[in-house]
Amino acid sequence: MKIGVLQINPVVGDLTGNSARIVRAAREAASAGADLCVTPEMALTGYPPRDLLLYSGFVARTWEAAQRLAEQLADGPPLLLGAVQANESGQGKPIFNCALWCESGEIRQVFRKTLLPTYDVFDEARYFEPAPTGDPEANILRWQGRTLAVTICEDAWNDKDYWDTRSYARDPLEDAASFDPDCIVNLSASPLFLGKQQIREDMLGAVAAKYRAPLVYANQTGGNDDLVFDGRSCVFSPDGRLAARAPGFAEAVMVVDVDDPSAGRIAGDDFSREAETWRALVLGTRDYVRKSGFTTALVGLSGGIDSAVTAAVAAEALGPENVTCVLMPSPYSSRGSIDDSLELAQNLGIKTHTLPIAPIMDRFEAALAEPFAGREPDTTEENIQSRIRGNLLMALSNKFGALLLTTGNKSELAVGYCTIYGDMSGGFAVISDVDKTGVFALARWYNANTRKGLPGIPEAIIDKPPSAELKPDQKDQDSLPDYAVLDGILELHVERHKSRNEIVDAGFDRETVERVLNLVRFAEFKRRQAAPGIKLTPRSFGTGWRMPLACKRDI
Repeated sequence: MKIGVLQINPVVGDLTGNSARIVRAAREAASAGADLCVTPEMALTGYPPRDLLLYSGFVARTWEAAQRLAEQLADGPPLLLGAVQANESGQGKPIFNCALWCESGEIRQVFRKTLLPTYDVFDEARYFEPAPTGDPEANILRWQGRTLAVTICEDAWNDKDYWDTRSYARDPLEDAASFDPDCIVNLSASPLFLGKQQIREDMLGAVAAKYRAPLVYANQTGGNDDLVFDGRSCVFSPDGRLAARAPGFAEAVMVVDVDDPSAGRIAGDDFSREAETWRALVLGTRDYVRKSGFTTALVGLSGGIDSAVTAAVAAEALGPENVTCVLMPSPYSSRGSIDDSLELAQNLGIKTHTLPIAPIMDRFEAALAEPFAGREPDTTEENIQSRIRGNLLMALSNKFGALLLTTGNKSELAVGYCTIYGDMSGGFAVISDVDKTGVFALARWYNANTRKGLPGIPEAIIDKPPSAELKPDQKDQDSLPDYAVLDGILELHVERHKSRNEIVDAGFDRETVERVLNLVRFAEFKRRQAAPGIKLTPRSFGTGWRMPLACKRDI
């Protein structure tokens, strides 16, 4: 039995476009000999559609689109289609997350998702009713003498033997095992965090071995808002070995004979942190810009590492001809920063504009001279410079219809070392889930692996001490702990949920920890107003970060 895995990149809400993607992929799989095809989870709507699901009209149109899609593919192999279905029982939530068995032009059977995750970025219990209990064959598809266990994403992630615990009371796969399935199929929309694929493959392989059945995992690819889906759909043999893997971060059609999975092809991949980060940033930026209706982007170049990496990502994602970099030197900008920025733009093939801000700074100083009389300059004047630059960039964005990409990293966003309505201005925060030490590592990796001998990010940018250059001889470490220390504390606190005492017990100075955690708390209002960015870590400042603003954070 040859199963065609349709690893597509859907656009959320684009029922017509997503249907066309599925049809093309299904026909390609049929040409390669597929007996049946399977899409990712909610492939018809794109995942996650979030509050689009609150509109009954959207749910109704999705069902109509599914019926039309089944008719379009009537002459091809049957299809397991990820979609949604209205719950007409009058009990519980109004819709189901489901897989539709489309055969001979009709929707013949519906499989409903049982386990609805509510952790991190997931909020499925907000929208969906879980599959009803009481039907032991609810997950079983019988077709041409075969028995298939059909599961949807989380339904395959609750094995108590693998995790040594169980997050949910039910295990759909355990229920299906009593029917001795010939194959387990999982429709998934599993977003990336760095290193997740190794966890997936280890866990899914253990599940396949436990039930002694081949397992087919179909994952979505592409960027949708702050999430990147890395694809890497895969197939496991009954002994748990990885038998096939589709390419990462790209659309693909993979046809595998589950009766002889050893004949499958395992696409090569690079699971290093920098390689995954780079590919996720490029795909996430490309899809956010294009799916939002833009074709061009703007980046403010400061001569620092963050804007350099952001510009490099933008050039790779959109093509250098579609990126414009803007230099906005002040009296405090070093000659080296200006020259380094121009060299970077030339290396990447990006056009530039140079807009000196000294005359505008003078006008602000004159306008504020009376109310500021008798007060010494402080961060207020520094922030004005940043806000001047933000206004200039937004003016260019408005005039030319280009999306402004912000350049702040996770370390800065965590502790508020950024200016709201200044350098935080923009529509998409490319590296907002990459800490400062990670940005430096990514720059070096990019030069060594992506440029391959071509000039890339100038070494002067990588080697110079980080500075906002908002006053004479300013360095980041004048205001912040060394980035290696800062990032170590932030990883424990933000990503691992460690309290101040636990961080101190891990070897960090108590005074420094207290200072950093206070900065994180005070910067919450800034993060609430920040542009969306790309989630790369298990805990990013985005959809899954839900800290209160007005509170006493005693942690």
